[in-house]
Amino acid sequence: MHTFVRSGLLAATALAAGLTLLPEAALAADAVAPGEPAAAQVDDDATGARGDVIIVTARRRQEAAQAVPLAISVIKADSVESTGNFNIVRLQQLAPTLQVYTSNPRNTSVNIRGLGAPFGLTSDGFEQGVGIYVDDVYNARVAAATFDFLDIAQVEVLRGPQGTLYGKNTTAGAINITSNQPTFTYEGRAELTVGNLNFKQGKAAVSGPLSDTVAIRLAGAVTSRRGTIYNVTSRQFINAQDNIGLRAQLLWKPSDTLSLTLSGDYSAQDPECCGTVYVRTGLTQRALNRQYAARVAAINAANPGRNYAVPSTNPYDRLTDLDSNLNAGNKIGGVSLKANWELGAGSLTSITAWRFWDWKPENDRDFTGLSIVAKSQNPSQQNQYSQEFRYNYSGDTIDFVVGLFGFKQRIDTQGTEQQGTDAALWSLSPSTSPTNVANIPATLAGLTATNTQYLKSDSAALFGQASWKLTPELTIQPGVRLNYDKKEGFYQRVVTTGAGVVIPSCAPTATAGNAVLTAQCGVYQPQLTTPSASAWNFTYDFNVNYKFARDVLGYVTFAKSFKTLGINQNGLPLDANNQPDLSTSTVRPESVLHFEAGLKTQFLDRRATFNLSAFITDIKDFQATVNGGQFGTVRGYLANAEKVRSQGIEADFKIVASDRFTAYANGAYTDAKYKRFTNAPCPPELAGGTFYAVGVTPDLSLAGVPGSPSPRACDISGQALPGVSKWAFSYGAEYNVPAKLLEKDGQIYFGVDGNYRSSWNSNASPSRYTVVDAYALTNVRAGFRGEGLDVFAWVRNAFDTNFMDLLQVAPGNVGLIAGQPGDPRTFGGTIKVSF
Repeated sequence: MHTFVRSGLLAATALAAGLTLLPEAALAADAVAPGEPAAAQVDDDATGARGDVIIVTARRRQEAAQAVPLAISVIKADSVESTGNFNIVRLQQLAPTLQVYTSNPRNTSVNIRGLGAPFGLTSDGFEQGVGIYVDDVYNARVAAATFDFLDIAQVEVLRGPQGTLYGKNTTAGAINITSNQPTFTYEGRAELTVGNLNFKQGKAAVSGPLSDTVAIRLAGAVTSRRGTIYNVTSRQFINAQDNIGLRAQLLWKPSDTLSLTLSGDYSAQDPECCGTVYVRTGLTQRALNRQYAARVAAINAANPGRNYAVPSTNPYDRLTDLDSNLNAGNKIGGVSLKANWELGAGSLTSITAWRFWDWKPENDRDFTGLSIVAKSQNPSQQNQYSQEFRYNYSGDTIDFVVGLFGFKQRIDTQGTEQQGTDAALWSLSPSTSPTNVANIPATLAGLTATNTQYLKSDSAALFGQASWKLTPELTIQPGVRLNYDKKEGFYQRVVTTGAGVVIPSCAPTATAGNAVLTAQCGVYQPQLTTPSASAWNFTYDFNVNYKFARDVLGYVTFAKSFKTLGINQNGLPLDANNQPDLSTSTVRPESVLHFEAGLKTQFLDRRATFNLSAFITDIKDFQATVNGGQFGTVRGYLANAEKVRSQGIEADFKIVASDRFTAYANGAYTDAKYKRFTNAPCPPELAGGTFYAVGVTPDLSLAGVPGSPSPRACDISGQALPGVSKWAFSYGAEYNVPAKLLEKDGQIYFGVDGNYRSSWNSNASPSRYTVVDAYALTNVRAGFRGEGLDVFAWVRNAFDTNFMDLLQVAPGNVGLIAGQPGDPRTFGGTIKVSF
C-alpha cells in the first residue's frame, strides 16, 4: 500500500485515543526532532500490526503513546487541518476535556478538566494552570492560543499536573506543540483554502539542506475572514480573523551526536475585534428605576428624538451597535536556540529563548451603543526570557530526566478608561431634580482613569522524574520539583475630570458635602499599590504502572502540586470607606492534591484502541477571578476560594476497521465544583441593592427582586465551576474508495466529525442569566487524496446550530447580559500539494 493511503486514513483517527501515527519511514534520522533521543530507542510496543509507529514525547523522550502511563491526547497536523481546528481555541472541538474561552486574545482562558485559569477578565499577576509549549519553549501568556498553528507536526494535550518533567510548573496540564523540523532532504508543501464569509487561508513550508551539516526550514501562514457580527454603528463586520505568521529554523548538525537549532517566529493580528451582541436582561437587586429598561428610557427622555434601542434582541441576528473603537492588535514572536548533545545512553538538552508580546486593544466596555464607557484600552508589552537545561538518560531498568529551569518576565501596561456623555444617567441614582448630579452629563462625561502598571516576575526550578522497571511488567515512577517564585508589581491610577482636573483623593473627608466628587469617586478612585511577594514550593508525584498483558497497561498516579502566589495588578476592590482594600494585594498559592487511575488497551490485532482514566483533583486556596459588576477597580480581581474539586472519567476509542474505514469517539464526564467558597462575589440577580447589615443572613428568595438588599458576599459552595460542561463528546469517521485523478492513484474519501457539550455557566459566580445551553456541532468533508495532492470540500457547523461561545455580565448591575455567538455554518474548499 502507498504511504499516502495509510497516513491519510490513520491521521483522521489518531486523535481519538491521543495518538500520533507515523509510518516507519518517518523514523529516519533526519526526521527525528533535534533534542530527542534516537527513534531506535522506541520499544517494540510502538509497532502496531499495520507497521505504524505511535510516537509521543510527553515524557521528554520518544515513546509509544500506549506505553506512557499518562492521560494524553495527541492530535496530528493532518487531523487538525482536515477538521478546521487551526488554533488552540478551536482545538477543544477535538479534545473533550479541554476548555478554551476568549473574549479577546488577552482575556483567554485555557483550562483542562475545568482547571487552569480563573474564568473572566485576565490579570497579569497570576500563573497559568495549563502551560503552552512550542518546541519546548514556554509561552507565558495565553494570547498565543489565538494564533494559527504554523507548520506543526502534532499537538499533545497532557492532562493533570505537569511539574516534574516540564520547565514551568502547571497544575492542570500542558499543551505541547511540536513544529516540523529542518530536514536534510528537500521537501515542501503549500495549502490554499477559500470559503464563505470571505475566508482565505494560505500556508506554505519548504525545507532542505544548505550543506552536509546545515539544513533550513521556512514556513508562513496567512488567514483572513470577514467578521460574523455586523455593527450598525460603524457599518462594519466585526470579530474578523486577520492573522499572519512566519517561522524560520536553521539546523546545524556537525556530528551524529550534536545538533543545534536556531528558531525565530513572528505572528501578527489586526482585526476589528472584539465585540458582543445583546442577549438578554435579567432583574437584579437594584430598584426598578435603575434596571436596564428604565435607564435606557431615562436616557431617551433626556435626549428628545434619540429613541435608542438595540438593533435586535435576537443574538443570532448577529447585530450590534457598539459605539467605541474596537481593535485587537496583537503581535507575538521570539527567538530560541535548542542544543542537543547525545552522551552515550543519555542526552543533554539546552533551550534558550526570548519571547515578546505586544497587545494594543480598544474595547466597548459597556456592551451597548450608548456613550457610557467612551474609551477602554489597556495596551501592554511583555518580554520573557527562559533557560532550560535537561539531561535525559535511558537504561535497561532505569530511565530518568533531570532539569533546571529559569524564567524572567516583565509586563508594562498603560491603561485608559473614560466615561461618556450618557454615564451619569446610566450609573448614578435617578433624581427628578434637574440640578441633581445624575441629570447633568458633565458630572461623569470625560472622567478618565489613566493606569500605569508593571509586573516583574522571576522563577527558578529544579525538577526530575525517574522510571524504574522493577520487573518487565511493573514500573514505578517518582518525580520531584523544587520551585522559587518572586513577583513585584506597580499600579498607579490617576483620575481626572472632564475638565482635566486631577482628583487627588476619594477619602470620606475629601468627598463630604461634594456631590459631584462623591459621584465621580463612585466610578473611579485614585490608587497606588506596589504589591510584592515570593514563595518556595516543594512538590512531587508518584506513578505505578503495570503491564497486565502486552497490549494492556494500567496505572495509578498521585501528585502533590501547586500554583504559585499571585498579585492583583488591575487595581484593588474597595472597603466600606470607599478606599482600596490593601489586604487583597496578593493571593495565596494554590495547593493541589491529584489522584488518577487509568487503563490503556489495544485489541483486534491492534486495529482498535480503548483508553480509560478517572481522576480527582482537590485544590486548596483556588485562585478565582471575582467581579463586583462595577466600571471601576472591582471589574475583575483575584481572590482565593477555600476549596475546589474536579473529578471525572474520560474515555477514548478508535478503530481502524480496514484500509477503507476508520472511526473514533471520545468522551468526558467532569464534575468541577467549588467545594467551599464562602466569600464569593454575588451573581447579578443578588447584586446591586443596598447591603444587608454585617451578620444578617440574606433572604435568597428575594434574588432578582428589584429594591431588595444585597449580601456583601455570597456563599457559592457546592456550585459548579464556570466554563465546564459536565458532559463532552467528540467523534469522527472516514470512508474511502480507490480512485484516480489527473493520472494520480489515490482515494475518494468522505469524513464526518462532531462534538457535543452540555450546558455550562459563563459567570465566575454561577448565575441563572449566564447559562450557556448545550449544543452539538457537526462537520463534513469530501475529497480526493493522492501522492502529493489533497483536494477536498468542507462544511463546518453543517446544521447551522445556534450556540454561544461566551456570555458576559455588563458592568453597572443593570441586568444586561451580552454575548459572542459561535460561528454559523461555514463552507469552502482546500487544496494541498506537497513534494
